[in-house]
Order: sequence, then structure tokens, then C-alpha cells
Amino acid sequence: MNIYQRKSIFRKRDDTAIYRLFFLLVLILAGVWLIRSVYQGDVKPLFLPTPTPTRFATSYTLEGDAHFTAGQLNAAITAYNEAVRVDPNNAEVWAQLSRVQTYSTALLVRREEILARLDEAIASAEKAVELNPDSSYAHAVYAFALNWKASYTSAGREQQDLLTQSQLSATRALQLDNTNTLALAFYAEVLVDQQQWNQAQLQIEQALAQDSSLMDVHRVHAYVLESLGEYALAIEAYDRAIAISPNLTFLYIRAGAGYRRLAFDSPNEQVQRELFVKSLEYFEQAARINEQLGVQDPGPYLSIARTYSQMGEFFIAIRNVQKTIEFQPDNAFYYGELGMLYHKNRNYETGILAFKCAIEGCTADESCPARGECGPNDIPAEVVGLPLDGSTVYYYDVYASQLAALSTPRDNKCAKALEIASIVENSEYISDPNIAADMVVVRNICNSLEESINATATPQPTGTPESTPTP
Repeated sequence: MNIYQRKSIFRKRDDTAIYRLFFLLVLILAGVWLIRSVYQGDVKPLFLPTPTPTRFATSYTLEGDAHFTAGQLNAAITAYNEAVRVDPNNAEVWAQLSRVQTYSTALLVRREEILARLDEAIASAEKAVELNPDSSYAHAVYAFALNWKASYTSAGREQQDLLTQSQLSATRALQLDNTNTLALAFYAEVLVDQQQWNQAQLQIEQALAQDSSLMDVHRVHAYVLESLGEYALAIEAYDRAIAISPNLTFLYIRAGAGYRRLAFDSPNEQVQRELFVKSLEYFEQAARINEQLGVQDPGPYLSIARTYSQMGEFFIAIRNVQKTIEFQPDNAFYYGELGMLYHKNRNYETGILAFKCAIEGCTADESCPARGECGPNDIPAEVVGLPLDGSTVYYYDVYASQLAALSTPRDNKCAKALEIASIVENSEYISDPNIAADMVVVRNICNSLEESINATATPQPTGTPESTPTP
């Protein structure tokens, strides 16, 4: 007999259903919250691009290298600054920044700007050495920056300290890596500035033998040759540097200056003129490169002006200095250069106005007459005068001389002439016999004029005809 188990009449209850319902309810609530958060902006959708894409330091250094090669040194500095911001512990990037900062001073004119930029370069190199004391490259660039600052520092203890520190850094770079070509080149440059020319020549020849593909090596080689008076060979070295870095305008300026020096030393008038023309070609090429790059660098125009001045063509020289003032209308240095050219061109009255802006400073309204009136591209600008130093002493000298020479009883400029003369006489530059002689002439002219004025002002005895005043 088969007995079957009886089936339940009612369906058996499933205890897991309540948990499934609870889980679905949680999912629904979470979805509602997510959708609401997306609409409110609290939650961002996936795969959206980041607002500012992150860049690696290498990307910025490559950009800096490209700008440097193109001759846009300020843009290169900006890129390297971004690189050290992204990767502040990278010693090599800090050293690269220092190298470009140092080279960029070749495009500056104001001494205070040059020194400020060199201080930045030294600080960057110091950071590189701090981060990696065993980096030969960091020590080499540190030596480079220190040496260039020494060249802009007045002779004395500070300059010698900078040169000594520079030499120690270059030596340390070679101790860490005696195959470091840049260290050899920068060491040779330091040795030139310490007047150790033979040793400098040995160092740069070794650098050339190791690697002749570097612009820095050929630049320093040219500098060594210049120090030895080999200007023609120096120009060839600059040409090799230009072939490697054709957009660095300061290389053209140095090569052009070499041709100008050869012209100055040439006894043959025809050869001299040809060399001057060659010099102008280099300066004009530098100006064209700047124009193509959109770089407003007055340096090439100043070099053109100096060349035309040596050729005796002062009008064209004046026009080129006026061009530099279009770029920097508040730069007192250019007014000093303009004053010297007006003096050579015998335009003494305008020269006095230019020298006033250069030495005493002038208002925006006074700056236009000082530059021969403002043209359509000129901007009137207030000018702050230059202090007396080795680069401005001749402005002071000629200014005092012109004021005295143009003084008359009706227009007596001797008070200002003697004031400027006193500044020069109380400085170290009075030891220059030419400057000392000029100051003696200034005082003699003014003393003679004062005696003449006093004699004219003395009342004459009754019945005696008045004496004729001395002109």
C-alpha cells in the first residue's frame, strides 16, 4: 500500500522576500539622492575633463628649451618657473632656470635690472646646489651666474669675492665630473675675468675637444679670444655659436662689436668702412630677429648708433638712439647716450636738455624736448636721473662742461655746472687726468664769467664813462 505525503493546501511563506524589498527601497533612495546631487552640482558626472589639465615638469622644461632656442628668453624663464613650481625638488630644472636667467641679462640695459636678474639667477643656482650638492651641472651654472654678476660689479672686495666664489664652484663642478664640458667653459670664462688668460685658453680648448656642439662653448671661446686681442678669430667663434643658436641676438651684438673694434684699429680708410658696414649687418640682423619674434629689445639700435657715431655719421646715430627711447621712454641711460651724440654733433643746447634728463631727471613734458621732440610713436615719460658711477661719469663730465661753455651774463648756467663738477671732484673718478682737466676748465670758465659780471656790476666813478662789459 502506497501512502503519499499530503501536500499543503496553502503556499509556504518565503522569508527572504522582505529583505529583497528593503534592498530595492535603499537602491531607489540612493538613486534619487545621486540624481539630485548631480543636478545641484555636488556630484560631478564621470569622464568629465579636468578644468586645468595637469602638466609634468618635463613638459615645461621642453617648452623652456624651445623658447630659449627661439631667442624668447623671457618666455623661457616663465616656462622654467612653472617647471620648478610643479617639481620644486628637481635640482637640474633649477639649474636650467638659472642658466637662462643669466643669459637673459644680455638683453637688458638698466644696471639695476641686470643686477636684480642676476640675483635671481644666483638664487636659482643656490637652490639647485642645495637640492643636489653632488650635481656637477648645478655647480657649473652657479659659477656662471656668479661670474656674470662680478662683471657688473664695481672693482673692489665684492667683485673679488664673487670671482673667488665663482672659481670655487667651477672647480667643484669639475671635481664632481671632469668631463663636464659646460663646467670647463664656464671655468675658462672665470679665468679670463681673473686675467689668467693662458690657463683660460687651455680650459676652453679642452672643452672644444670634448664637445664642440654647445653654443656656450663657442661663446666662451670667442670671449677668450677677445681677451687675447684676436678679434677676427673671436668673430669666427661667434659665428659658430650663431650657427648653433641662430636666434640669440646677443651673439650677433658681440660679433658686430668685434667688427667695429677691427674697424677702429684699421689704418686703411676703405677697409675701415667695410668693417663698419659688416658690423652694421650683424646689428641689423639682430634687430630683424627681434622684430620677427615680437621682442622689443633696444640693444641692436644702440649698437647701430654707436657704430654710426664712430663713422662720424651723428645724425643717423641720433635717430637710432631715439628709436631706443621709443621702447623705453623713461630710461635715463638712453638720454645720456643721446646727450653725448648731440655734443658730438655740436647741438649743445639740445644736448643739455638730454643730459638733464639723464643726470637730474625730468618730467614727462621735459622728456620730449630732450629727445628732439616726440614723434608719433613716442610716449612722454618721467625720467629718474642716474647716479654717478663708472658708466655715467662721462655724462656728468660733458654735462658740466657744456653748462659752463654756454653760460653768459644773461643766461648763467654756472651754478648748475659747478654743482655737477663738485659731484665729480668728490668722487674716485677725479683720478682720471682727462676728467680732472675738464673740471679745471669748468671752474676757470665760471670764475672768469663771475669776475666779468662783478666788474660790470661795479658802480663807475662820477664823470667817468662806463667800461664796456666783457662778453
